[in-house]
Amino acid sequence: MSSSEPLEFGHDDRKRIYEYVERHGAVEPDTVQEDLSIDPSGFRHHVAILKRDGRLEREDGTLRVTMAAGAEEEYVSDDLEFHIRPARQEDLTGIVGAIRQVAEEKTYIEAESVADEIDHQETLLRHNEIESRMFFVATVEDEVVGWVHLHAPELEKLSHTAELTVGVLDEYQGYGIGSHLLSRGLEWAGANGYERVYQSVPSSNEEAIAFLEAHDWETEAVREDHYKLNGHYADEVMMALEL
Repeated sequence: MSSSEPLEFGHDDRKRIYEYVERHGAVEPDTVQEDLSIDPSGFRHHVAILKRDGRLEREDGTLRVTMAAGAEEEYVSDDLEFHIRPARQEDLTGIVGAIRQVAEEKTYIEAESVADEIDHQETLLRHNEIESRMFFVATVEDEVVGWVHLHAPELEKLSHTAELTVGVLDEYQGYGIGSHLLSRGLEWAGANGYERVYQSVPSSNEEAIAFLEAHDWETEAVREDHYKLNGHYADEVMMALEL
């Protein structure tokens, strides 16, 4: 299912089932059926149609929103083996931890806001009439060591744009993980019809700015003294990439 594909269901109960699963991230079918008070035979039928139409999928006994994002990829760099794959609901805790560690070390305000939001909602991936949110993760021995996140408002005037954050734990930098994550995120954005991707970072985060510039991002605007970090003002550097 494409992120930009209109959400049409053809039946109120079908829409209710989708919205319940989308809001919870991953949930057992019996829980959905009982909480929505839909008769079992009707529920099974609607789930079958949602699966047929690429709206929902069943994995490890739970229903989840389908986000077509490709397969897991394996890389080896300087004897370090890591994997890049679409995130799953079960990655939420690892992603929140990784984002907060990177944000604390590198002063990454936008990413910190993302961590707060997904931690509060307890839902990782979103695709509804208001927004789409997608994550890819880098893992080493099944532990999250990096992420790339894309968020897009489902508004017609902004439907061609998405916001991105990306980061890798300090211990795993220098292996090309960040570049692979960024590439995977941009590939997904392009495949889903987005034309421009944005990211804002404090001017004090010179490492992040240099990383993006090395990948052909350009500074579109600077808001002076937008952040106040540890009692000191810092500019907001607003960067963008045309896909």
